[in-house]
Amino acid sequence: MHFLQKLKPAVLPLTALSWLALLISALLHSATDRAGLVPDWVTLVAQTAFVVGAFLYQRGLPDPLRGTDFIGLLRRLLLGPGLVAAGCVGLHLAERLVQLRAPTTDQTFFSLIYTINLGLFVCFLAYANYTWRSLVLFRASPTIRSNWHWFEVLLGVTLLLRLLNWTPPAGLTYGILGGLALFGIYLSSHQKWIAYLNRRQKWEAVLMQIALLLCITIFAVYFLRITQQARLVAPAAQHGFLLLLVFSAFFYALIGLLITLFNLPTAGLFEQKREEMLSLQRLSQLIQKGQTEQEVYDMLFDAAVQTVEADAAWLDVRNEARGLLYGKSFNIEEDTIAAIRTLLADYDLGQIEYLNNDLPNSSGFQALNLPLGSLIVMPMRSAKRQYGSLYMLKGQRQGFDHENLGILQTFATQTVLSIENLHLLASSLQNERVQEELKIASSVQDSLIPKNLPIDNWFEIGSHARAAKEVGGDFYDFLHLPGKRLAILIGDVSGKGITAAFHMAQMKGIFHALMQENPLAKDEREKFPVPSKFMAMANRALTHCLEKSSFITAALYIVDYEHGGFVFARAGHCHTLYYHSIKEEVSYFRTAGLGLGIIRNDGYEKHIKNQFYDYNPGDVMVIYTDGIVEARGADQEEYGEERLKQMLERNYYLEADEIKQQILNDLDEFSFGQPMHDDQTLLVIKFKAAQPEPLS
Repeated sequence: MHFLQKLKPAVLPLTALSWLALLISALLHSATDRAGLVPDWVTLVAQTAFVVGAFLYQRGLPDPLRGTDFIGLLRRLLLGPGLVAAGCVGLHLAERLVQLRAPTTDQTFFSLIYTINLGLFVCFLAYANYTWRSLVLFRASPTIRSNWHWFEVLLGVTLLLRLLNWTPPAGLTYGILGGLALFGIYLSSHQKWIAYLNRRQKWEAVLMQIALLLCITIFAVYFLRITQQARLVAPAAQHGFLLLLVFSAFFYALIGLLITLFNLPTAGLFEQKREEMLSLQRLSQLIQKGQTEQEVYDMLFDAAVQTVEADAAWLDVRNEARGLLYGKSFNIEEDTIAAIRTLLADYDLGQIEYLNNDLPNSSGFQALNLPLGSLIVMPMRSAKRQYGSLYMLKGQRQGFDHENLGILQTFATQTVLSIENLHLLASSLQNERVQEELKIASSVQDSLIPKNLPIDNWFEIGSHARAAKEVGGDFYDFLHLPGKRLAILIGDVSGKGITAAFHMAQMKGIFHALMQENPLAKDEREKFPVPSKFMAMANRALTHCLEKSSFITAALYIVDYEHGGFVFARAGHCHTLYYHSIKEEVSYFRTAGLGLGIIRNDGYEKHIKNQFYDYNPGDVMVIYTDGIVEARGADQEEYGEERLKQMLERNYYLEADEIKQQILNDLDEFSFGQPMHDDQTLLVIKFKAAQPEPLS
């Protein structure tokens, strides 16, 4: 590729000169008094040079695919051949009109139109060929890339031999053409880009491919008509070559259309995404078993390379005082690492999240002349410290996407959390072991509780969390999803102390890992797992890292406040208390559900059900842990669900934060003088009486 880019300035003028030679040859053929002046082989050589030059020039250009803009690529391709085909028809009609108005045996104008159309067609096919190449090689394996190069060579040799008027026996001809057709079908079946289209984009792609077939048909009709005319002035081999070229282009365009319609590569993409999720779960489980920092870093590096299928990678772990503490590399030379490090440092990109899918055409990287096309830099940092960075590279351009970036973010977060836990644990052993462990775990736990509540025009939220001891097992978290949706997770880990805090951190990591966008979803609502599916996946993720005697109760709510509804699933957690503003009633959602970790096999999923509900402006939802309703008064009586319900009946008209405070005041009054026996967490969500108008 680099050789072709250097050669490109010379290829373009040579291609133009070969077309001019082809034109002169055609014009001389058309002159009856000079018909034998130019031998056929001169015409064939000129056309060979023109075809080879057009294809070499197009191959030397940068990849036409920009990111994952597949529809834009097809649109640009359609715009080119559409205009070319219109020009072809226009020139042909002009030639026919001249013949009708002034019939003549002079073939000069006919030869000129023919040669122009021939040039337009070859240029169109060169562009279309390398557009198809970009789509076939998008995220392709090294084997497919190697096969593509052989396919190009075989197709080019076949076409050129036809141009040189070499006609093999019929059986061999059919064998060669059949083999090329099967080879092309095999390569086309690996077009992974189709699986990334949504339904609208898929039909756009189908319509544009049909339009491309129509353009190719226009050329086919034109060249077939020419071969039947008595005024044919070019060698027969030249027309045979053009018709074979038209047939090849039409055949592979048709195969591409069928592949798009039937989504053949989608199954492979689902398998790839499944492997990514399994890698994420394995990493989460393995990190918890790591005994040293180096083991944790080794697990991170190996899992990252495998999951994003990197062709090269390295990991730097640094300390401001001591420099490089740990390093690991895969399939990359130290000189290359040093050059990339220096360049990233010059641009101040070494310690921020960075994705570059076009290294050969990026400023700075061009000078390095790397055999690599894509780079991800993923820093590992906490609020107080930068631990280092993870570097993933691929040989091909457009090798990574934002989903890869999200997966590596999760990997880095899990790793930093584990490393900090190791640091905190080591620190606690140097002092008063038990007390220090509890304080450290409390600090870690406190950092995991959201400090900033979601704010929007559709709802308001009041929150409260208080641990019974230094470290508790309650947790909650929020996550904004596209399409005006909010995911709310609340839960309670069995037990207390540092073990409960550790499992709380695991659950938070699982929440962020599993609620990632699925690029294969057919519409927006399927891009994230529904609550019951999330609980089933979380149960599988916890199977190997949760003690057999432990379990977690949880509830997940996904509120679609633009459409006025929510869906939730309960995994053994407390029932949701709800005020219905139209009915003016307060009640509990009594739904079935089993705690995470109680059943540790695939049979768990049947114990979790989704419940859907359409909310109304002014509705109030109260979500809590059992520390609220099980708090005890002076006579050891529990606070209870009924008293909580009465508090909402009396205060539903207040703002969310005020409702929360009224409940807490009543709870404190009820349990005054009594010790807390369990953690207390309370969330109050109120849907505003004046809901915004949804965007059209």
